[in-house]
Amino acid sequence: MHAVDVIRKTRDGLMLSESEIHFLVEGAARRTFSDAQLAAWLMAALLRGLSPVELHQLTAAMRASGEVFDPSSLGRMAVDKHSTGGVGDKTSFLVAPIAAAAGLVVPMISGRALGHTGGTLDKIESIPGYRTQLSLTEMRKVLEKCGASIVGQTENLVPADRVLYALRDHTGTVESPDLICASIMSKKLAAGLNALVLDVKTGSGAFFKKREDALHLAALMVETGERAGTRTVALLTNMDQPLGRMAGNWIEIQESVELLRGQRHPLNEDLRELSLQLAGWMLHLGGKAETPEAGYERAEHLLVSGEAWRFFEAMVKAHGGDALVLEDPAKNHRPKYRKEFVADRDGWLTEMDCLLVGFAVQRLGAGRSAPGEPVEPEAGIEMHAKLGSRVVRGQSLCTLFAKDEALFEEQEQLLRRAIVIGLEPCPPPELIHAVVTKDNASQYRREPQSKRE
Repeated sequence: MHAVDVIRKTRDGLMLSESEIHFLVEGAARRTFSDAQLAAWLMAALLRGLSPVELHQLTAAMRASGEVFDPSSLGRMAVDKHSTGGVGDKTSFLVAPIAAAAGLVVPMISGRALGHTGGTLDKIESIPGYRTQLSLTEMRKVLEKCGASIVGQTENLVPADRVLYALRDHTGTVESPDLICASIMSKKLAAGLNALVLDVKTGSGAFFKKREDALHLAALMVETGERAGTRTVALLTNMDQPLGRMAGNWIEIQESVELLRGQRHPLNEDLRELSLQLAGWMLHLGGKAETPEAGYERAEHLLVSGEAWRFFEAMVKAHGGDALVLEDPAKNHRPKYRKEFVADRDGWLTEMDCLLVGFAVQRLGAGRSAPGEPVEPEAGIEMHAKLGSRVVRGQSLCTLFAKDEALFEEQEQLLRRAIVIGLEPCPPPELIHAVVTKDNASQYRREPQSKRE
């Protein structure tokens, strides 16, 4: 086989054989394909699309391109949750300990912030001492001890994806739903999961702003997971405003810990509700509840009783983190500068460009514009109003945190563009738009261009 032949087949709408797909993935992992050849194939895949069979085979080959975690010896069902990214999305810190407290294991391999979306690893690393770069052997020991482990991708886990992901970022092929699916699912399946719950965002702050595009991606991932033998479901959720009331790194940990310790706030009821919905599905697919509704009830009990908090605290300690700072996380939030962003008129909060809000959070220092850049744990935004809220002129809509007060002016301009105060009230957005399962996924999936054998 030759690289150019593989490129031509995809370019011409022909289906690749399983051996050709393995040849391609091995070429990426071992760097026997040049970057130019891989880039050409990625563009062909973007323009032509992949068949469901090709997507399944590509995901499986990428999963097998490096080491694979086998949780079977732990004697418990392995489940996980994955979000396609958003602003203020911190459900991982709630659902992982809830699922662990229910008797499941959660090997959660997470990522870092890039662009307007926050990174789970950056957030949890704001806990002093918390180590995210564990070997699979170390992760197994943590799971044996406390049932949940939030870690980063190891060097040997899905190496083909590391190469292809970097090229997609530089070749205008990031938007391919097939390539997004293969990238996400290969990493999740490499964790040896029995079940996976996907949180697919849609709205102004999501990668796929159109609902039909997000549903298509959700359907692809559900079908790919099920083909691989992993029970998979996807919730299509709203990202037209930050989830909860905090967006940043340490302040998102603070908000999560407050909920885990039983402290509720009217502005993070959406975060609490979505976390319980996701956890309910995790418990159901993991065999700990007969229905998602029963899973929700058990998840809420584990949250309210404090059991989930105890498992989160144990996970932090097992990763080397200083759990003492979590006793009162608000006291450990000491940004050098803060500024109130106030309403310039009376009215109702009717619209929010969550993408711009995310960029404001990033540029305050909480995110990065290129891989490897440092992030500021204390930077971020605390929201004081949600969509649908009545506001008056001079009222604080949010508080900005940064280590450099010169950063405020640009971000205030972004927020002034992002937040719309209207004259008429509007209902708050629907939190969950749809649930995609193996039974209904086909109705949401768009067929690729005609494929010929």
